[in-house]
Amino acid sequence: MVFGFGRTATMVTPQEALPGRPEPLPDIPDTNVVLGTSMHPPFPEGSATLYVAMGCFWGAERIFWRLPGVITTAVGYMGGYTPNPTYEETCTGRTGHTETAMVVYDPQQISAGEVLKAFWENHDPTTANRQGNDVGTQYRSAIYWTTPEQEAAVAQTTKDFQKVLYDNGFGAISTEEKPASEVGPFYYAEGYHQQYLHKNPGGYCNHGFKGMTCPVGIVRQDQLPAQQDILPG
Repeated sequence: MVFGFGRTATMVTPQEALPGRPEPLPDIPDTNVVLGTSMHPPFPEGSATLYVAMGCFWGAERIFWRLPGVITTAVGYMGGYTPNPTYEETCTGRTGHTETAMVVYDPQQISAGEVLKAFWENHDPTTANRQGNDVGTQYRSAIYWTTPEQEAAVAQTTKDFQKVLYDNGFGAISTEEKPASEVGPFYYAEGYHQQYLHKNPGGYCNHGFKGMTCPVGIVRQDQLPAQQDILPG
């Protein structure tokens, strides 16, 4: 990741946002190289799409492409004002976007709640505009849903995981929770960001199981899963 950019907790206004460009970025690939599926709609009949943000999108995307029932994933920018932003523009904090992972899944194989379980358990949703050393509004936690089932799952898992957090001494969830239709388009990130940690297995990642499960509570340290499949060596 690029450090030192956009270290602000203040959301840019539409008037202050960078102008962007009318056309998509030129090097966006068609296919998810891990799953061998299209990264672009139309997606298979019956599939559902959920957008989540949890800090750097490199590690976030890897969490979801590993889930059984996920059809495809991609990373991009969402929730802001600048059309078709670049990574460098987003890192300034002046686009309003958050680094977002698109998750397309088969609801017959995995539920929205199970997708959200992975979301909650693999980042800290209580640190507004920050994940670890990554600071800025582009790193804020967010969920943008596209179906009523997802909306209901967001409400239920937020409630359940908030109790777990409080019980373990953490603060209030700061995750931005909105329908995707309200926050605007998902803009695909540049090609080199797509499935980045598959292409660069030792690349930067600050995601991993935090020791609290959604919604059943906290597990002992000796029950934690091995981290080598989540964090680079």
